[in-house]
Amino acid sequence: MKKNILYLGIAVIIGLLGGYLLFGNNSDSATQLSDTHDHSEAAATQMWTCSMHPQIMKSEPGDCPICGMDLIPAETGAEGLSANEIKMTENAMALANIQTSIVGSVTVSNEDGMISLSGKIAENEENNAIQASYFEGRLERLNVSYDGQKVNKGQLLATIYSPNLVAAQQELITAASLKESQPALYNAVRNKLKLWKLSGSQINSIESSGKVRENFPIYATVSGTVAMVMASEGDYLKQGQPILKVSNLNSVWAEFDAYENQISQFNKGQKIKVATNAYPNKEFDAVISFIDPVLNTNTRTVTVRTTLNNKENLFKPGMFVTGKIKGTIQTIEESLSIPATAVLWTGERSLVYIKTNPNEAIFEMREVTIGARNGDNFTITSGLKNGDEVVTNGTFTVDAAAQLQGKKSMMNKSGGKTMTGHEGHIGTQGGAENKANTTSLMKIKLPIEFQEKFQPVLSAYLKMKDAFIASDTKQVSILAKVTSTTLKTIDRKRLGKMEQSHIKKSIETLDDIAKSDNLKNQREHLVMLNENIVPIAMSLKDIDFKLYVQKCPMANNNKGAVWLSTEKDIRNPYYGEQMLTCGSVIEEIK
Repeated sequence: MKKNILYLGIAVIIGLLGGYLLFGNNSDSATQLSDTHDHSEAAATQMWTCSMHPQIMKSEPGDCPICGMDLIPAETGAEGLSANEIKMTENAMALANIQTSIVGSVTVSNEDGMISLSGKIAENEENNAIQASYFEGRLERLNVSYDGQKVNKGQLLATIYSPNLVAAQQELITAASLKESQPALYNAVRNKLKLWKLSGSQINSIESSGKVRENFPIYATVSGTVAMVMASEGDYLKQGQPILKVSNLNSVWAEFDAYENQISQFNKGQKIKVATNAYPNKEFDAVISFIDPVLNTNTRTVTVRTTLNNKENLFKPGMFVTGKIKGTIQTIEESLSIPATAVLWTGERSLVYIKTNPNEAIFEMREVTIGARNGDNFTITSGLKNGDEVVTNGTFTVDAAAQLQGKKSMMNKSGGKTMTGHEGHIGTQGGAENKANTTSLMKIKLPIEFQEKFQPVLSAYLKMKDAFIASDTKQVSILAKVTSTTLKTIDRKRLGKMEQSHIKKSIETLDDIAKSDNLKNQREHLVMLNENIVPIAMSLKDIDFKLYVQKCPMANNNKGAVWLSTEKDIRNPYYGEQMLTCGSVIEEIK
């Protein structure tokens, strides 16, 4: 028994000694190990993002508020990278399905000579007519009040009070009593009324009744569709002043943009097949009727036009079309070609992202010059070389990640953090206090008088924008018409050519929105409208309310699109309730 107790005591002593040797001298190390694994500070700075929506940044893991996917750790550093380089995690690459391909020279052979062009339906200006007032007077009543209304020849358009016409009628009644003795005077008075486009029956009615009409009717001299209402009730019209612009849409123009290097392929009278998304199973045969003799120096394209029969009213002005033409010359050439999905276009620049390190997910933004489009590919004339590895799928995701890391990006030439519509949930660590950077939208100079009269246009636009948010198609059409009408009242004579182009394009797009009863189509036109109207708003010096320029990176087929709002909180007009808070504030207009 005593021997067992002795053995037990020895075992205890040995165990204590071993524990001391193993752990006693390492208390400091244990403390250091504990200190080393204290992630309290790291946890405070670790941000979480969505691989599909990198504009989302949160301070803790969870679900993406847009797509519901699990958030992933965001990159915490990018040491050693230049301002136009971005590093992403392999996990984010995989989840966002980012794909790349190697650029190489390809032989572009047009053996069948077929060339594909993109274009748009436009009014046939040869069929346009101006309905004018042939005598001075006050417009008492206008029976045609909106664009798109049909009119027929002989239809009552308006009623005018004309002092000169009242006097001329009195002269006729007096001359009629003297026509036997003074036939020359009588005929001169009748001819005067005929020059004012009064018919023989109208003149005879005045003469036989002996009564003067104070308000005189104006009848349509042509049939067609009202393209523009150019006067309002109460206006005092001068002789020859336009009242309506009437377009006969029985035939329309399809206008295509042809690149400079394609000009030699086209001749007047050449056959062309026209197709449109509205009728995907139809092709329309036509011939080239006009080739613009002047090159557009901004786009380096010329207009190629054909005239289409539209008696069945299939084509609407503004509708996108494609044309296929068999070129006059078969071409075989070496060129660099990349998928169109690789290119980000800002309206001023064409950008791609190149993978610079084969072993790491590091991408460099690079500006390129694109040439002709061949199917789903662009020809690259400068900016790339053989062997470059470009992002061909998920390009916008890479660009959005660059914005979050304060790198140069599509809409941010100089770099620096941008603010997203969800950063209000982040706190100070996430950069919610960062100010929005200036966008690449170009500001323009505007006369003070124009700026004052443009504010009612802004008010109408903002109401229309709210209707887009509510996805109210009918209200969008009504408010687009109101905005267009308000914009048309502004005198644009003192504006420069570029400014007038912005206004003209805004009016055309607003009219397209007003005519459409399809919300998706209206939102497509809203992209174009904002590209023209936002630069104008950004150039206003003194407005009655603060405006925010906001941008949705998902709109316009992931190319991004902007809009104006008086509220800092994001309410997306391109998606409505579907993605109501998707977007970012990119500039404030005070």
